Amino acid sequence: MIIDATDLILGRMATVVAKKALIGEKIDIINCENAVVTGDKKNILANYKQKKDRGIPLHGPYFPRYPDRLVRRTIRGMLPWKRTRGREAFKRVMCYISVPEQFKDKKIETIKEANVEKLPNTKYLTIKDICKYLGAKITETQSVSGMSKITK
Repeated sequence: MIIDATDLILGRMATVVAKKALIGEKIDIINCENAVVTGDKKNILANYKQKKDRGIPLHGPYFPRYPDRLVRRTIRGMLPWKRTRGREAFKRVMCYISVPEQFKDKKIETIKEANVEKLPNTKYLTIKDICKYLGAKITETQSVSGMSKITK
């Protein structure tokens, strides 16, 4: 199953993806940088900054800065990671920045329950904006096997 994350609320999308991964489906998420987090801009950025700055730089805990890794880490938080079935489900989830060549001609789905248009207000930030704030160098990116790679 290939899911387009454009204009999808991150938490709602992550719950659906986690449930499907636990069932046994392989899930690829494209356009991770276009997913959104709802709320006030100051609060969102302050929360993510606090998560990133937690710990010691040499010892961790480490917090991802790139959109594909951030979305995948959010999904991991909704899986029973300490159990074998949770780790196996997490291996079935891959996230990509933009649309890789291998998915260009395949059927792409979206999750209607997680769309941002269902919100009564318009307060949200994209994952791309959050990652830029955290220090990710996102200009022209290509996705290679689920990990972000910077090209100049």
